[in-house]
Amino acid sequence: MTDVQIPSPIVATRVAEADRLRFLPTYFGPSMLRMLRGEALVFGWMGRLCTAYHGGFWHFYTLSNGGFYMAPEHDGRLRIEVDGNGFAGELSADAAGIVATLFALNQLCAELAGTADADALIDRYHHLAAFASEHAEAAAIYRAID
Repeated sequence: MTDVQIPSPIVATRVAEADRLRFLPTYFGPSMLRMLRGEALVFGWMGRLCTAYHGGFWHFYTLSNGGFYMAPEHDGRLRIEVDGNGFAGELSADAAGIVATLFALNQLCAELAGTADADALIDRYHHLAAFASEHAEAAAIYRAID
């Protein structure tokens, strides 16, 4: 008889208020410039993807597989439009944050191409993409990032 391993679901955990200061250096790297660049890219992508987004408080999430993402605090759904692939649809703030974080990680990886820092961010991109595949809005997330 063969033992079949069933993978555990990837769990997202909201970062506690007391731990928020450690989040950016942990996931974008200890360089102040990189932390600020990473955070600004996520906010910037949300602004490009959602015309109704005008800033606000964001939640930070860690993933049980080593990944992370950021999501705006927002009740209701957000209209997301991606010029590059024609996607237009409504996503929860959580799913929209995943999309914005994936776009930001992709851009930051391209900016750091060929470095060890880029390799670490590429791993984080894939960790988040794996989580996105299990998300309730996985199909819409993948259409948005396609």
